[in-house]
Amino acid sequence: MAKQTFTTGQVLTAAQMTSLQQTAMGGGSATAKTASYVLVAADAGTVIQMNAAGATTITVNTALFAAGDTVQIQNIGAGVCTVTAGTATVSTAGSLALSQYEGGQLYFTATSASIFFDIVQSSGMTNPLTTTGDTIYSSSGTTPDRLGIGTTGQVLTVASGLPSWATSTSGGLTLLSTTTLSGSSVTVSSISGSYTNLKILILSATNSQGSNLSIRLNGDTGSNYSRQLQVMVAGTQANETGTGNTNINLGVIDTSTNASDMANGMIEIPVYTNALDKVIFTNTVSKGGASMYQKNGIAIYDTSSAITSFTIFPGDGGTFSQGTLLIYGEK
Repeated sequence: MAKQTFTTGQVLTAAQMTSLQQTAMGGGSATAKTASYVLVAADAGTVIQMNAAGATTITVNTALFAAGDTVQIQNIGAGVCTVTAGTATVSTAGSLALSQYEGGQLYFTATSASIFFDIVQSSGMTNPLTTTGDTIYSSSGTTPDRLGIGTTGQVLTVASGLPSWATSTSGGLTLLSTTTLSGSSVTVSSISGSYTNLKILILSATNSQGSNLSIRLNGDTGSNYSRQLQVMVAGTQANETGTGNTNINLGVIDTSTNASDMANGMIEIPVYTNALDKVIFTNTVSKGGASMYQKNGIAIYDTSSAITSFTIFPGDGGTFSQGTLLIYGEK
């Protein structure tokens, strides 16, 4: 029921009493709006309900309402409805932008000043999120704030007492590349030097014939590799050493007799950008024919150059039938 001025002895009808009761309880019949609207004096004590598909505004001007007057505002439309200060001031601790099914009460403290008490659907607070992956945090202890989603590889940290995203300076792996193994060799080049350690994973590598799986660094075919490996073949352990090699032998794979034979392994190269000889840790498990192979140990790459590329290949003229190569950088 709109705001009324009653006179002595006035008799209200049952319908007027019902409307008055609804208004006193914060309800009452709603005036439907489908486009932006400017409040008028007759809106005091009523419900203004916006129902529009697009963005709209409800504007509040001065000299229309008295102190203590209220206007209920609802938005049932899909478009955002914004309570907008025209010539009057509108203060709020929440949000003046109302999404669908949000609303609140406009309470006037003077003819030119009002407070909007925001009532947000379900949560009871204004939702500051705008993008998938955003995070809510509090900057003041009471007000919800938005922390936008970070970028790939960043970690959540705290700076000046508030959460933020930052690039990890230590720990954590970043996937640099994924390559399918095929043909007589696979080369990965232009490896970023922004990390401390390099990790190479070989997954489900198969070969057209029985041959050694090997790796060369920086395209170097010179005799600059030394190795000391522990080899387990069909339950028998042996040591494999050598200097002046032209590659590092990782294991044997053979699909000539069994198509399911394959090799899996991990190669780690610490401080791969140092201007010193490179220590390489290898650990591979493979199946070749009727035999199981496990090779683990260390190798030395005798060069001061940073590692920027490497080549994986099956020796003895073999070719890859399948497999995946994952390259990770570690801070």
